[in-house]
Parts: sequence; C-alpha cells; structure tokens
Amino acid sequence: MARLARIELTADEIEHYTGHLGRVLEHARELDDLDLADVPPLAHPYPLRNVFRDDVAGSPVDRDEVLSQAPAASDGQFEVPPVLGDPS
Repeated sequence: MARLARIELTADEIEHYTGHLGRVLEHARELDDLDLADVPPLAHPYPLRNVFRDDVAGSPVDRDEVLSQAPAASDGQFEVPPVLGDPS
C-alpha cells in the first residue's frame, strides 16, 4: 500500500503498520459477517433537513459606510493582502 500511495517507509515502519492494517482488515471481515438484510441503506445515520429562511429582499447597505469600517479600502473596494504571487 505504501508503494501505491508513493510513501517511503523504513522496514520498521512497514512492520509496524502491517500489524495495524491487519487489525483493520480483520475488523472489516467481522463487519461482513453481520446480518444486515433488514437494514435499509443510509446516506447518514440521522435524519437531516435543511432549514432555510424566507428569501426576503431588504434595503441595501450603504457601500461607503461599510468601506469606512474596513481596515483598507481603495476605489470603492476592500483591499486585501495578496494570496498568490509577488506581493509588490
């Protein structure tokens, strides 16, 4: 598995993780033995539902007021530090 994942492991690490992997596979075999014929397939163990609020149009926020509270703004936009590339 380490070769497939392109992970270099020492001989000691291989021996250590082989035991762990063996226990995981043994547990999977135990799960295969369970009788799940009457259990419906689930995407999630708890019933989920989205809670949405009504989409009601409100009054817009004044741009100048919002930008006046920003740490940095220029030309009607927020200024943020660069994420990629040369910061200059």
